[in-house]
Amino acid sequence: MFVHFIFWEKMDNFPKETDPLLFYDIKKKDSGEEPVPYEAALKSIGYGRFHIILLALCGWAVSSDAIEVLSVSFMLPSAQCDLKLSSQDKGWLNAIIFVGMMVGGYFWGSMADKFGRRSVLMGSLTVNGLGGLVSSTSQVFWLFLIMRFISGVGVGGSIPVIFSYFTEFLPKDRRGTMISALATFWMMGNIIAAGLAWAVIPHPNLGYFSEKFTYNSWRIFVAICTIPSLTSAAMFVFMPESPKYFLTMGKEKKALDSLRTVSRINGRDRPFQISRLILTKDRDGIIHLDDDEEKTNFKESAKHLLHQTQELFGKTLLRTTTIMIIINFTLSFGYYGLWMWFPEIFSRVEKYGGSVCSHPHINETASNTTEPCNGIPEEWVFFEGFMTALSNLPGNILTILIMDKVGRKPLLSTSMVLAGVTVFFLPIVHSKVHNLLISCAFGAVTTVGWNSIDVLQAELFPTAVRSTAFGVQSGVGRIAAILGNVSFGSLVDVHCAVPMIMVSVLLTIGGLSAIKLPNTTGKDIH
Repeated sequence: MFVHFIFWEKMDNFPKETDPLLFYDIKKKDSGEEPVPYEAALKSIGYGRFHIILLALCGWAVSSDAIEVLSVSFMLPSAQCDLKLSSQDKGWLNAIIFVGMMVGGYFWGSMADKFGRRSVLMGSLTVNGLGGLVSSTSQVFWLFLIMRFISGVGVGGSIPVIFSYFTEFLPKDRRGTMISALATFWMMGNIIAAGLAWAVIPHPNLGYFSEKFTYNSWRIFVAICTIPSLTSAAMFVFMPESPKYFLTMGKEKKALDSLRTVSRINGRDRPFQISRLILTKDRDGIIHLDDDEEKTNFKESAKHLLHQTQELFGKTLLRTTTIMIIINFTLSFGYYGLWMWFPEIFSRVEKYGGSVCSHPHINETASNTTEPCNGIPEEWVFFEGFMTALSNLPGNILTILIMDKVGRKPLLSTSMVLAGVTVFFLPIVHSKVHNLLISCAFGAVTTVGWNSIDVLQAELFPTAVRSTAFGVQSGVGRIAAILGNVSFGSLVDVHCAVPMIMVSVLLTIGGLSAIKLPNTTGKDIH
């Protein structure tokens, strides 16, 4: 969730023929005398129109994933009566997409290395969209749950593959800024989901109604939320495959064709003349492949993974790894455990008045309650959801302005402790306006925390184990998101203050743990 704004530079700043960033003179390389290192080839084809199109398309795909993850939380108050949902059911509906993401991340990741990034992106985005679309027609809880799991399998594949595909077209001097720009689209997806919910769901007469089949406003909202993923899948048909993927698979001609396409779209004046490619070249001039190109069997891969994991928990990195696991767990548990429940909390405040804990304790499903079953909340609920989504923006701006001045560790620690404090006050306030302000404050400060932890994860771990560290932290985060949503659903009707105090305490513990991390501001990464 690390987010930056991007300040565009001139698009016509292609490298000169004596650019020192290229490994050696471009004329010599383009003449066919020697193979060109991949990074030098990326630099030589320039940076321009293609990369803007790439950012827009990959960004739309990232937004589609955010919309799919967050859309369920906006429709739960409205779907309660139709699907006969208890609070535990709502917790599982919020959590099930993260279960699917864990399954999909492994499945699609291995497919991307074998069949290519673009093909897997189209496949995973299509699974995401179709799962969501079929779920909108589900008339019973169990079928809706299964379809949301399938949608999560698609999301779990597209998120990491999008970033891999995007990165492999970028020269290294542009990579950090462009990846930060791509990450902003997650926030955009959050805002789009909240805006669509506000525009569509509060219309009880919208849709089709019969005795055996109902397709009302919240179902239409779920269906509309699949449009970004399905349109993204369709647009990737017109994009080239990653040239780096082709090169690692030994398909040098196809890699050159992809780079030639990029050069043509960028409007490069000088003809593309590179005829041979390699992935890397070390200081001694020895040509070698990237690690992921070497042909290894499953047993060797498993041994490598085990060795990397042992390094993470070895004497040198044990403290850092443990603290980062604690921080990732507490932040993911607290953020997703509460954020996905905000629309439900807003709905209860609007319905019963008072604080978020002033409503009657109803443990039965909606069909067994004696109160009237009107599943469409007031428009204020959707306004609150939209404003809470918008609260990410000031957190992102603040991060950009002070990240390098204040430092990652102080920002992470302070933001998590402040997030814990804001959650503590949620059960106490008795005004819906105050409830909205506290929710927005929570959204803003947790965004600062996410931005800080993303930078720290990249800077704290050595290159040799960085990807493994990311995988471990990501797995811990998804498990925490599942537990947070299930726990919230199980405890919210016992007494709603219980899960909120639990979230408050965990966030505070995570923030205080961050104090023990080493300072990385202004230092070279490993």
